[in-house]
Amino acid sequence: MNFTLAAELVGLDRIINSDPVAITFFIGYMAMFASSVFFFVERGSVDGKWKLSLLVSALITGIAAVHYYYMRDFYLQTGSSPTAFRYVDWTLTVPLMCVEFYLLTKPFGAKGGTLFKLIVASLVMLVTGYIGETSGIDSNIMWGIISTLGYLYIVYEVFAGDVAKLAHGSNSPALGNAMFLLKIFITLGWSIYPIGYMVLPGNLLSGAFEVSSIDLFYNLADAINKIGFGLVIYSVAIAESTKSKVAA
Repeated sequence: MNFTLAAELVGLDRIINSDPVAITFFIGYMAMFASSVFFFVERGSVDGKWKLSLLVSALITGIAAVHYYYMRDFYLQTGSSPTAFRYVDWTLTVPLMCVEFYLLTKPFGAKGGTLFKLIVASLVMLVTGYIGETSGIDSNIMWGIISTLGYLYIVYEVFAGDVAKLAHGSNSPALGNAMFLLKIFITLGWSIYPIGYMVLPGNLLSGAFEVSSIDLFYNLADAINKIGFGLVIYSVAIAESTKSKVAA
């Protein structure tokens, strides 16, 4: 019996026995895949300058769907958290989400330097987070602090940096509403990731809740953040495209 078939059979048993983590891996995979198809198809409904934004949204959820397929199999086969798979996914999708900030504000004057800073900050956050999760309890607080600094820089850019200034000066109600929602995703939605890191053994919130439940929170947060992020981009693209057609 091959690995995938065995995982499918174990997966059915897990679902029958109501394993919430297994269920969220299945839901995450299907939701990400469906969202990727939606964003790709809807590229035809927006102006040319917004097509790349929706393509990136489709790539984010598409990459996540592939990784969730393999993470699901890994979890069903081993019963343990697919940490390496998850960080590979984040290392690809989180910088792409930073690209979305750049593409969102590019029609209003965003520069390549802003994109570079956002990508570097996201990579610092993710690489140091992975080192902290896998290097043992002796140094995970130090790596966690460095990772948090990368996250806080992204928060700064969205609230007070170049991204915020461009959004404020755009005079676009659609962009203003989108930035408000994206700020919520960045501060509340993304907060589950550092919280999950801090409950690891030896870390600041160790023992706050069961480490085994982290995947449940990560899976739900990933689906909400990545799909929601794409829907916000989609709403701006549709609104701005409609405004252009009316003006023409």
